[in-house]
This record gives sequence, structure tokens and C-alpha cells, in this order.
Amino acid sequence: MSELYRTAILARKTKETEVTVEITLDAPSEPSIRVATGCGFLNHMLELFAFHSGFALSVDARGDTDVDYHHLTEDAGIVLGQCIKEALGDAAGITRYASVFLPMDEALVLIALDICGRAHLNYDVAMPAPKVGDFDTELAQEFLLGLCRSLGLTLHVKMMYGANAHHIIEAIFKGLGRALGAAVKPDPARRGAVPSSKGSL
Repeated sequence: MSELYRTAILARKTKETEVTVEITLDAPSEPSIRVATGCGFLNHMLELFAFHSGFALSVDARGDTDVDYHHLTEDAGIVLGQCIKEALGDAAGITRYASVFLPMDEALVLIALDICGRAHLNYDVAMPAPKVGDFDTELAQEFLLGLCRSLGLTLHVKMMYGANAHHIIEAIFKGLGRALGAAVKPDPARRGAVPSSKGSL
């Protein structure tokens, strides 16, 4: 981890997928975003996540997409979570908590999260369609599960309104980006201390 830029690069290779992620949490005003997963919809969602988080992000992923996008999507979430965790180090001085209501046309989604070392996902989303293009909409939840488990993230996702599956998933990824971007920012009140009464996350 770089002390100046909070950056990390990690790779994961299995019999099903090969994923490499590089992230910089303290990116310049126009951070670099490059995503290549072999799944157009997943590319789009990760690009939106990066843009709204303010992170510089590079994702290279390939997998057994002749089967479906399940392993690819789940493993992208796993490696992204691992990479953010590595970049945060001991998480000293971060804001830790964040929440956002994110509207996307008729869709409205609440994202609330805690970077606490405890993995939990509460996913309250009534998805109105099984697919967006060739992407199974249930894989949005699989991505978030992988992210939460590898980062140690408590994440609540609640759909308030929504009729279009694309809009709902887009609101989730944009909201996740906004909330994570806020949660990893330094909290001046902490003065570099770990944001926990226990002294560690």
C-alpha cells in the first residue's frame, strides 16, 4: 500500500476466472478508469462505480463466460474488495460510515455501509426482470456478496422504488460508488486514529 496515494493491485486466478484489479483511492481530479471483463453490462456498472467513487480503477477479467457471467461477476467483486482493503491498510483516520439515496429515473435506492471488518449484506431489492441483455440481474447481489466478504464491509441495499432492472442496478452501483468514496475519505476529527472505540476494525 502506498502511504501517499492509498493504492493497491491484486490478482486472483482460479480454474474459472482470472481477475486483476488496480485501484487508487486518492485519485487526481480526473482519475483513470479502464474496465475489461468480457461482459458489456458489468463493464458499464464498474465504470459507473469508479466514476462516482472518485477512485482510479483498472479491471482486467476473463472467465468461463461460455457457461454464464456468474463466476466472472462474483470474482470481480471479490478482487475489488480485496484491493480496497489492501489500499486502506489499517483504515486509520477514515470516515468509515456513509449512506446515500441514489435516484435513477423512476428508480430510487438506499445504500448504507460501514467499513468495519465484518462482512454482511442486506439486499432488499425486488428485481422486476431476470435479465438485462445477457446479464442475469441476480448477479448484482453476487457481486456485492463477494465485495462485502473480501473487504469486510457491512452493506445495506434497499430499493425504495423501481420498475426498470437496468435503472435499479445502475442506481445500486452509482450509490455504492458514492458511499464508498465518502467512507474512505479522511475524517479530520479522527486525526489519523482508527475509527473504532475498540482501537481496531
